[in-house]
Amino acid sequence: MPRGIITLQLGQCGNQIGFEFWKRLCLEHGISPSGILQEFATDGIDRKDVFFYQADDDHYIPRSVLLDLEPRVINNIMTSPYAKLYNPENVYLSKDGGGAGNNWASGFSQGEKLHEEVFDIIDREADGTESLEGFVLCHSIAGGTGSGMGSYIMERLSDHFPKKLIQTYSVFPNQDEISDVVVQPYNSLLTLRRLTSCADCVVVLDNTALNRIATDWLRLENPSFAQINTLVSTIMSVSTTTLRYPSYMNNSLIELIAPLIPTSQLHFLMTGYTPLTTESDLQAVQKTTVLDVMRRLLQPKNMMVSTGPDKTNHHRYISILNIIQGEVNPSQVHQSIQRIRERKLAQFIPWGPASIQVALSRSSPYVQSSHRVSGLMLANHTSICSLFERALGQYDKLRKRGAFLDQFRKEDKFKDDLSELDESRDVVEALVQEYEMATKENYLSWHASRTAENDDRMNK
Repeated sequence: MPRGIITLQLGQCGNQIGFEFWKRLCLEHGISPSGILQEFATDGIDRKDVFFYQADDDHYIPRSVLLDLEPRVINNIMTSPYAKLYNPENVYLSKDGGGAGNNWASGFSQGEKLHEEVFDIIDREADGTESLEGFVLCHSIAGGTGSGMGSYIMERLSDHFPKKLIQTYSVFPNQDEISDVVVQPYNSLLTLRRLTSCADCVVVLDNTALNRIATDWLRLENPSFAQINTLVSTIMSVSTTTLRYPSYMNNSLIELIAPLIPTSQLHFLMTGYTPLTTESDLQAVQKTTVLDVMRRLLQPKNMMVSTGPDKTNHHRYISILNIIQGEVNPSQVHQSIQRIRERKLAQFIPWGPASIQVALSRSSPYVQSSHRVSGLMLANHTSICSLFERALGQYDKLRKRGAFLDQFRKEDKFKDDLSELDESRDVVEALVQEYEMATKENYLSWHASRTAENDDRMNK
């Protein structure tokens, strides 16, 4: 029986990428912008009810909750051709509409104040979802609503639904641009603390890498948010294909993420996708065999996370799941994995198996693909900690000067002291250490003793 997943879209970024995701899902399942199944959509082998439910008049409605503290993005969605797709009772806009001012503390405080109204919506949606498996949260870590209110909701979800999975698609800020959000380093670190302690799986979408890919591969000189969000929606839709077009494995969220996450802390995943091109001339010369796709997925330039050069060459893959779509013979998959292992194209951690899994997934029969074979990689790789180190470095620069803290002191959580900031720093530093230790042979024994120490501390 399919297990339902509820999507929570938070803030400007979360609602924009969520909107593109639902547009993509409608296209793939043959559902019109108003939720009506198109006449040509007679294939019948897809599972629409993982992400949609049917209303009394049979039209399809996303299992989705849209939340924001300022109206612009949600108003755009609700005046678009897709306005009738959503359940209007699942759309929450703060009544004063003033937003969170790109301030985590404000977003978190407003989340607390609006708890009852927001969780009424989430509880109602959860009660109406048969066999609820978990929640997928779309947000940015850098602004105010997606980071602050998102953090509050993650905390409450893990208390409220302790047995349900929480997976996030978390957008990290572009490091190549000077941000106009001066408190971004504080926002990012405070959110990272919740992503570490409350989420079961975080798919990292790094705007630095997404912009580079859009510029280098898609030949877009100044990629717009809309173009980046389309790229993100491809990642999101392909990463859920095995749930929506079931085969013999990876048919549920837990089956998808469990093989990728060996210990609870190491749950930040990076993605890669290929072929990434809209150029017809490149399509004519690009060879898309299974081996070629799997080899390309291992190239850093195809990764959606910008980790920087590994100068000491010590970072390793912990696990890999490739979702391959198209004309594929299973024997080609086996040969490709053998070739990758023989040629040592991927370096794995010393304390576990060289875990490369491949899921062959159907493509939507209603969407034309210009490639014979395409692939998405979900990978757990120790180099992701460089992203967290970057966040720590930026935080330390501001914190040392005591810069821009007045905006935080206005909120109750920071009125008396700033321990919340420093505790968050400790959590993120411990996360970096966890990933660094994962490159070493004695990681499992180190992890066991650290877990025991933490348990003792909690019980005192």
